Amino acid sequence: MQAASQQLGNAVSLDAVTVAFSVADGGVYTAVERADLSVAAGEFVAIVGPTGCGKSTLLNVAAGLLRPAEGSVRIFGEPLRRLNPQAGYLFQADALFPWKTALENVAIGPETAGVASAEARKNALAWLTRVGLGNFAGRYPHMLSGGQRKRVGLAQVLIRDPKILLMDEPFGPLDAQTRQIMGNLLLELWTADRKAVLFVTHDLEEAIALADRVVIMSAGPNAKIIGDWRVPLARPRDISEIRLEKEFHDLHREIWSVLKDEVLKGYAQSTLAGAAS
Repeated sequence: MQAASQQLGNAVSLDAVTVAFSVADGGVYTAVERADLSVAAGEFVAIVGPTGCGKSTLLNVAAGLLRPAEGSVRIFGEPLRRLNPQAGYLFQADALFPWKTALENVAIGPETAGVASAEARKNALAWLTRVGLGNFAGRYPHMLSGGQRKRVGLAQVLIRDPKILLMDEPFGPLDAQTRQIMGNLLLELWTADRKAVLFVTHDLEEAIALADRVVIMSAGPNAKIIGDWRVPLARPRDISEIRLEKEFHDLHREIWSVLKDEVLKGYAQSTLAGAAS
């Protein structure tokens, strides 16, 4: 009964999830093997691991974009059998329509859901203001910086008020300073409305600075979850300041001692694959 009660309290529950793909020679590639992962309602969980370890694969499973070969997926205690209606997904690449203004890009979600255009645009402007772009509503994506486009993308997702936020390397293409600014903005918005967040990143420092928990995956194939650390840093946090604290460095050292070997394995495998091709 206790396990069932805990599962019902989770926004996302992956139980012994295995994800496999058919390959050209008729074989099967197992990307992720028997992964157990939970994200409580209002919890911020970061997934870190080497390239190709299946981080984004787990995100796609939680989104309902991929069905596992084995195991189960539950969203707020209910089995997930289709696209996850509770989730908003922020991708690494921009998902903005280049022929639409920032305001139109943010409003398009509510409009397609049946909200009247005037109301949708009013709410879109409010969200652009919340992310610091109220004065840029009439600009097209090519007129915005990379960080500004990410802000529009964040508003585009949050205007639909998802209960779960799935984020796949969302700040990866940005420079270090802009990443810090975006990280602090994300924490500010998350603090105001504690959504469950599953955040994929290659950057261990970013993961520790943002998250309540940091989950580590092994190198693929047959990638597994090999570590789960709770972050003991107080909130609210400023990303640039939190990285100066001793607790931050102690936790980074502990996690890196496990992650380093997997990163080296992943690098060796990618090098061999490149040589073979």
